[in-house]
Amino acid sequence: MKNRNSYIVIGIVLTVLVLDQWFKIWVKTNMSLGEEIFPLGGDNDWFRIHFTENPGMAFGLKLGGSWGKILLSSFRIVAVSFMGYYLSILIKKKASLGLIVSIAFILAGAL
Repeated sequence: MKNRNSYIVIGIVLTVLVLDQWFKIWVKTNMSLGEEIFPLGGDNDWFRIHFTENPGMAFGLKLGGSWGKILLSSFRIVAVSFMGYYLSILIKKKASLGLIVSIAFILAGAL
């Protein structure tokens, strides 16, 4: 990974990770559970920040017990590894920048 696209991917992943973690910490320390704020003012329905917590995985789904956590963590590790590998193949094959950037955002979100 020595071409320009690899630096773009690294920049995207690091930026998204830092912003995501910063924003989560900000919400946790500045909002109450269930509270909503409207950053653009008013009661616009299309953009609001609503503080909620998700004890499970996507859509609140849960796998029970310690085996569920181990299974879910293993799946995450495999999925993130596969995405990183796939991204490196796309970069080597000089895929379109739009595809590479899209996969980089998905990888950053998964991490």
